[in-house]
Amino acid sequence: MEWLTLERGIVIGSVILGSIILSIALRKLITVFIVKYAKRLKADPTNFSFLKNSIPFIIFLAAFIFIFYYIPTFRQLGKALFAGVGIFAAVIGFALQKTLSNLISGLFILMFKPFRIDDTLKFNDLKMGVVEEITLRHTIIRDYENRRIIIPNSVISEEVIVNSNFSDKKINKHIELGISYDSNVDKAIAIIQEEIENHPNFFDNRKAADKKDGVPAVIVRMIEWGDFSIKLRAYAWAKGNDEAFILKCDVLKSIKARFDKEGIEIPFPYRTVVYKKDLPEKVTE
Repeated sequence: MEWLTLERGIVIGSVILGSIILSIALRKLITVFIVKYAKRLKADPTNFSFLKNSIPFIIFLAAFIFIFYYIPTFRQLGKALFAGVGIFAAVIGFALQKTLSNLISGLFILMFKPFRIDDTLKFNDLKMGVVEEITLRHTIIRDYENRRIIIPNSVISEEVIVNSNFSDKKINKHIELGISYDSNVDKAIAIIQEEIENHPNFFDNRKAADKKDGVPAVIVRMIEWGDFSIKLRAYAWAKGNDEAFILKCDVLKSIKARFDKEGIEIPFPYRTVVYKKDLPEKVTE
């Protein structure tokens, strides 16, 4: 290869090595800044995370362009390619269609912020987790089994997502329970209210006017007369999604214990099974 002289080899090697070192150094510096100063300065870590993941792409792209134009053979090849720029652009555009779509979607996520780093998302009606990182190509979500869900930006941009942290982190958790028709409804409601209010994760969301008017901290409503039970729904506030989940799990257990102690029956469906052999025989004339 005549174009690869010792001098050019040293320059190319230095550019590649320098790009790697610069990329690693800048990523570490931005990571340290995010961890130490983002919360202190009340800055959104989403922007810095996106910048951190964009740095390697920008640096290596610049290094590639420099090497391409530094070597005369490649420079001549570039001129030949630009001569047929229309066909070349079409081929490149088709090949990078998905990549460009993810890149543009990532920029839109950064601009409009439907979600941010550390937001709790629910999507596809099944998947739920915390946003860990947003890169040029994809978004990384840590689910509640500590696994990482990696979703292309173009895909998550088209999803209908439930963001538990958007605008207001407080959660109004619905806790539904069934009691028998023979049970004392008012007593059951009082037990539910006491157990929820005594939980450390409960958040009193009432305004001063509500407290003055005697609005209960936990509202419990009868929502349905079922086939075998009366269904009650409690509206319990918590400061965040994780706190609300723990509150619900804990009070379901404590309410069950209180119901057993206070004589409130939690019903279950009964089925009567009739065996054909036990039926009276038909009398034939």
